Amino acid sequence: MKQKRSASRSLPGPSFLSALWKRWPGTCILLLVLLAPGFPAQTVKLEPLGPLTDPSVSESVRAVLDERGYRIRLADGSVYCDIWFRREVPVQAKADIPGTLYTEWAESTLIGVISFAQATNDFRGQAIKSGIYTLRYALHPADGNHMGISPYRDFLLLVPVADDRDASAKIPFEQLVKMSARAAGTNHPASLSLTSAEGQKEFPSVTVGEADRVIVAVRLKTTSGADRLVALIVKGIAEQ
Repeated sequence: MKQKRSASRSLPGPSFLSALWKRWPGTCILLLVLLAPGFPAQTVKLEPLGPLTDPSVSESVRAVLDERGYRIRLADGSVYCDIWFRREVPVQAKADIPGTLYTEWAESTLIGVISFAQATNDFRGQAIKSGIYTLRYALHPADGNHMGISPYRDFLLLVPVADDRDASAKIPFEQLVKMSARAAGTNHPASLSLTSAEGQKEFPSVTVGEADRVIVAVRLKTTSGADRLVALIVKGIAEQ
């Protein structure tokens, strides 16, 4: 009685591997290195920075920032952005508003400064030039024009530092929208989406989430004396 042949395919024999090595030795070496156990995969990195000293940022703004900043380096090794958060974020009584996370921050509160080393896009997909911007808290309107942008209404609006000189300024929403729109050169404000810090294991840290979104997670001090865990999507756009 004849034996049935196995349905599985046999592995390449020594002669095949030898021919492959002779024809493409460089490729074989690279594959061996990349597939070796414990070889570190390329990923985004968070690097420490000193205080923000750029003179284009007003003294009023620089004075309230933490002396420690963060540099985000992409998987290809390029610098994406530098970011400094406020040393102590002013807080108020948290408002119970559906779809929000950070309502203990009053709208227009200065949260930090970000410097993009390369052109990028905001969370809406709008083109943003390389440069330095303040970050101010805002809630996007609960209307049909903003539905589906994010599961949360909390955003940080980008404002060119030349237009934002007073760290303590309380800016009306419509005015803040116009100031931020200059960062994108459109009629819409330039925004980065805040998200939940739940599930983040380290603070500070940078991770890559769904849809390749780069998320920075930090622990911020507040005027109440308590720390606030914060997660900000610094790279990535909303689902279209």
